[in-house]
Amino acid sequence: MHKRNIVEAGLKIEEATKVMIMMHGRGGDARGMLSLNEYLNLKDFALLAPQAINNTWYPYSFMASVSANEPWLSSAISTVHALINEVMEKGIASENIYLLGFSQGACLTLESAARKAQRYGGIIALTGGLIGESIDTSNYEGNFMGTPIAISSGDPDPHIPVSRVHDSTRILKGLGAEVTEMIYPGKQHTIIEDEINWINKNILATS
Repeated sequence: MHKRNIVEAGLKIEEATKVMIMMHGRGGDARGMLSLNEYLNLKDFALLAPQAINNTWYPYSFMASVSANEPWLSSAISTVHALINEVMEKGIASENIYLLGFSQGACLTLESAARKAQRYGGIIALTGGLIGESIDTSNYEGNFMGTPIAISSGDPDPHIPVSRVHDSTRILKGLGAEVTEMIYPGKQHTIIEDEINWINKNILATS
């Protein structure tokens, strides 16, 4: 099970008006996610990156059955929800909380947010989609109230089928989000400059 292990950067929460929560991918780590601070417009943010035990949020593909990825998946989602609650208890409104993840972390980001839909400042899923062999919408509640969500992927991507990106977009829109897909033909399973530029211009520029 995941234990609370949060790596911080940027402003202290007590000094910040906005918070970015950043979820790393399989085999990555929290400090690697925080290095995106060099490229994103986050100078006014407190940055919080939870660390998964053994650098993995759940053991199998995000498109495996949910039961196969338990209890790690539920523990990972609880980790994200607990951190969001902590931030709100410190006086940061949900509309000033941003979520970002890459790959496995992007899938965790979307799944966690959909299970607690509310107005966030923005949600960024860099190569990801909602979790499950099939997407169980009965797990989702609340309303995003116009939260901007960006979902990217390569076409094809070795881990994230484009069809799952499209399905995730449809469901997230149904929960009240404003979703933008960024599909890149032939993109490697990594973060590219165009994604960074789009995020800075469309999600972080007016944050």
